[in-house]
Order: sequence, then structure tokens, then C-alpha cells
Amino acid sequence: MTRINPGGTIGILGGGQLGRMLALSAAQLGYRCHIFCPEENSPAFQVADRHTVASYTNEAALIEFSKSVDVATYEFENVPGNTADTVAAHTLLRPGARALTVTQDRLTEKQFLGEAGVQTAPYEAFHTAEELEAAFKVIGRPSVAKTRRFGYDGKGQKLVKTPKDLEAVLDVTQNTPAILEGFIPFDREISVVVARSASGDVAAYPVGENVHTNHILDTTDVPAGVSERVEAKAKVMATKVANALDYVGVMAVEMFVTDSSGEIIVNEIAPRVHNSGHWTMDGARTSQFEQHIRAICDLPLGDTRALGKVRMKNLLGEEILDVEKFLEDPIASLHHYGKSEPRPGRKMGHVTWVERAE
Repeated sequence: MTRINPGGTIGILGGGQLGRMLALSAAQLGYRCHIFCPEENSPAFQVADRHTVASYTNEAALIEFSKSVDVATYEFENVPGNTADTVAAHTLLRPGARALTVTQDRLTEKQFLGEAGVQTAPYEAFHTAEELEAAFKVIGRPSVAKTRRFGYDGKGQKLVKTPKDLEAVLDVTQNTPAILEGFIPFDREISVVVARSASGDVAAYPVGENVHTNHILDTTDVPAGVSERVEAKAKVMATKVANALDYVGVMAVEMFVTDSSGEIIVNEIAPRVHNSGHWTMDGARTSQFEQHIRAICDLPLGDTRALGKVRMKNLLGEEILDVEKFLEDPIASLHHYGKSEPRPGRKMGHVTWVERAE
């Protein structure tokens, strides 16, 4: 059987805010959660039935964790491949290890997207200074150098405008395998959060328009300021990606809309619930977190329609201390992640505003 009925236990690899919100949604549907995370006092521990503090390389702890759950999932994409293999050998793992293999490496991800018939920015792989110079001759300028692994929120990236900029690239990429992408002069950034169940049913949420500040997501607005044609095309592309991966769960596909003609370029895939889908917690009939639980347990997928006009804003660092103004706002909903230290740039919570449709 592929279905995990309420009363079962869901294992979550990772104890951050995404794991926390997954556990809250799982409890709402009648499931228990067991969190596996190396960091003590992780936010998800506060709301889960059980947790294990151990390294992702601790095979004995992973096996014990896996045998205690009916299905396992993860809240971030950098779960080591061996960790995923160990868990999958002892319980259901959804989404499967292939989603991690594809998305953990930018080169592998670009190759996969091309094979799936999805357009991306032009790119070339490099590692050495000589390979970087050769890639620059092909891609041209402006371009963006990115590490192939472990890059997020702008980390491990360098904008290349002139040949002189190449001198700093290897320092930024720390001499690890990387790719050089053509810079896309986009009109706006959008993302599609899409769910695919173990039975193969697919449901996409309305397109969100994303604004980043200092490479970190600041706001997401739904509806996005795009045409119906672009909205439909973006959903089709996200569905194509989910099906090509044989994906189970919720994922986000981040895209650039390049100009008024509506050309769409896929930037990257996030094989998990995603920051740009937080608007769904108050602004959609089914939140992305509940949808992920439904998908991995092979329950019917929920309604993805928005309830009206929605904005989500991340609260970074000490922004979380000014909660009173959000609590006094009649259409705002505050979500605090339970983190103790508001460091600069750290995601401490988010707020959603929903103007409900009549």
C-alpha cells in the first residue's frame, strides 16, 4: 500500500522552520512526527512528538529513526546522498533520493531540465582558471558564476561583468566545481509551488511573484503580475518537472519572466516546501505544508485556489521583535519560527496579508 493513514508516524529529516510547519500540519491531519536533526534545540522539536539529535552520517541512529516511522521526508535539499539511501533502505522515502541527486548539483539540475524540455539560461561547467576562461568565452558577459553545490541566498555566487572580474571568481567558488550561467535580464521573478502525490496526481498553486533583497526572498505576491498565458505556461512547466522527476511531495520551481512577450526561463528547483509558498498558510484553501503531508501519505490532494489577494513577507533578524504592529493589523497573520537568536539575515518568521475575495 502506498497510503499512510492518519495515526501513522512521519519522519522529517531537518529541524528548521520548514520541518516545524510540516509537523504542525501533520498533527492537524492526525499524524505524529519524528524529527531527525544534528542541531539541538531546533525549531521543529518544539511541536513534534519525538526527535533525535544525531549526525546525518550516524548510520545506527538513522536506521533506528527509519524503523520508527511509516514514511520519511525532508525539509531541505542538502541531505547527504548516503543518508537518503540509508533511510530508503528501511522505510518509504518521499520524495525519493533521485530528487536530491538532481537538485543538489546545479550542473546535474540544468542537464535534467534540458532533458525534460524546459528552457534554462545558457551555461558552462568549470573548475580551474583555464576552464573558467574558456567558459567565459562561450557565455560572454554579463554572466554569473555559481558553485555547483551548497549555494543558497546568493552564497557561492559572483556576477561577472568584465574579464577582470574573473580573478575573484575562484575565491568566491572556493575552487570547487562550478558553472557559469548567462545573465538573464528578467522582467520579474516568479515561482510555482506544485504537488504530486504517490499516486501521480498533480496540483499546482497560483503563480507567485517574488522580490529579493540582498539575495534573500523579501516578499511574495499572489496573484503575480503576469498574463493568463504566462500563468498557464508556468504551471505546465512546473508540472512537467514534477512528472519527469517522478516526484512525490511539494516542490517549487523558480523562474524568470524575461520580457513582455512572456518568455519563461527556469532558474532552479527546490525539492521541498518553499519560502515562496508560505503565502498558502493563510491565503490558500490548502497550505503547502498540509499538501506535502497529503502527497507523501497518498491522500487526496487539496484545493490550491487562493482566497484572495495575498502578500507574504519574511521577517529577518530583529524584525521579529516588532511583532505588535503585525498583531494589531486585522488582515495580517504572524508566524514565529521559535528561534531564540535574531541574527542579521536569519529567517525568524513571516507575515501574510490576505484581502479576501468577495
